[in-house]
Amino acid sequence: MNFLSIFVLIPTLMMLGLFLSKSRKQIQAVALTGASLLMIMAGVLTYLYLAERVAGNSAEMLFTADTVWYAPLNIHYSSGVDGVSVAMLLLSAIIVFTGVLASWKIDPLPKEFFLWFSLLSIGVFGFFITTDLFTMFMYYEIALIPMYLLIGLWGSGRKEYSAMKLTLMLMGGSAFILLGILGIYYGSGATTMNILELSKLHIPIELQRYFFPVVFLGFGVLGALFPFHTWSPDGHASAPTAVSMLHAGVLMKLGGYGCFRIAIYLLPEAAQELSWIFIVLTGISVVYGAFSAIVQTDLKYINAYSSVSHCGLVLFAILMLNRTAMTGAVMQMLSHGLMTALFFALIGMIYGRTHTRDIRELAGLMKVMPFLSVCYVIAGLASLGLPGLSGFVAEMTIFVGAFENPDIFHRVFTTIAVSSIVITAVYILRVVGKILYGKVENKHYLELTDAVWYEKFSVTVLIVAIVALGSAPLWVSNMISDSLIPVIGQLAR
Repeated sequence: MNFLSIFVLIPTLMMLGLFLSKSRKQIQAVALTGASLLMIMAGVLTYLYLAERVAGNSAEMLFTADTVWYAPLNIHYSSGVDGVSVAMLLLSAIIVFTGVLASWKIDPLPKEFFLWFSLLSIGVFGFFITTDLFTMFMYYEIALIPMYLLIGLWGSGRKEYSAMKLTLMLMGGSAFILLGILGIYYGSGATTMNILELSKLHIPIELQRYFFPVVFLGFGVLGALFPFHTWSPDGHASAPTAVSMLHAGVLMKLGGYGCFRIAIYLLPEAAQELSWIFIVLTGISVVYGAFSAIVQTDLKYINAYSSVSHCGLVLFAILMLNRTAMTGAVMQMLSHGLMTALFFALIGMIYGRTHTRDIRELAGLMKVMPFLSVCYVIAGLASLGLPGLSGFVAEMTIFVGAFENPDIFHRVFTTIAVSSIVITAVYILRVVGKILYGKVENKHYLELTDAVWYEKFSVTVLIVAIVALGSAPLWVSNMISDSLIPVIGQLAR
């Protein structure tokens, strides 16, 4: 068995163990054991990859394997990772681990919840390790389908509406992705769907012009591309805590990863010709999401619209088509994944105690929940880009890379995107000042308790990762940057 298949095998065994579990303690033990093993394996993979980088092999796809899966269509189960994949696998493992802890007391039906959560994890990990277009699409669908039940059954508010809206819009995006994959396969005259082999072929520019927008739009829907972002705020607001964490922290990154791995890498000429269309749309996403967050009163909606803005910045950076900006895009995926997971975890913990997410009803929480409040401040500072935390290094890399394009069009839209920093500071400081400080107006809040052990452990892991990425980013950025050499080569040929 290929080493990378372990990332799919572990959550599969989790599902089996959960199915056989009889009590809540057994369910918790199986879920936490599986999530811990994923964290360990992600750490081992990162160490092994860095060792290969020292040996000078970091620009290659490593740990590759290939097995014929469906011979009539020449579909293979092929896998491999580069620095971008390793970064995404590490992020996914952290979010799954902390999501399990955040769902420690999930009710009702804890077994069923973790079963669907594990299936979602299979799709996410499988997507990042595969190098076959069809298999990648299969894992993409596996990651999307459980969201309907996880939100519809364990969510809150208008959960049925939100689950249906999310599913239909993302399935619409999937249709575009499938169309693009088939177009690339048949248009290139290839005999394989392996991405590495397809990159060696030359797809006629006429077909590239048709399929680049189709693929980018398909993945862009999941990346909250304007105006196809409307599923995101409703989905986040209604989802249970761990699902919001995994959805915003990892699942939305499938959109950016797909745009980078398929649309840019396999259709480079059309990317250079047509990227301006999506630069306009992503520029709108960045500013629109930030402005929308300002006027929200629900904590989850504020963070959801913030995610629209930050994920728009990821797609914006990818479209700059240079090594620095694309390195920043992946760094932003890591940074946003960690800090938005932290935000949603904290919001869920606050909601579980106060039974409200309305900032007009919250005040003085620092006095009754000091640990959770301090963690919320740290998450906010990371979001607005405080130096030393992950948000600063990611956004600075993006903006420096974007300004490498000397033409007025790119620089104007870069200036527009930079303005989101100020807007983000407005809504973050507004929320922090409103809910954490001041007088406790609801006397019931004085009886509330602070975080318990599993909640503290969950948010501490996320904060440590945010500080580590912000304080020592070089090993991550170099790992990512080296892996972009083949992409830059495609754009230059």
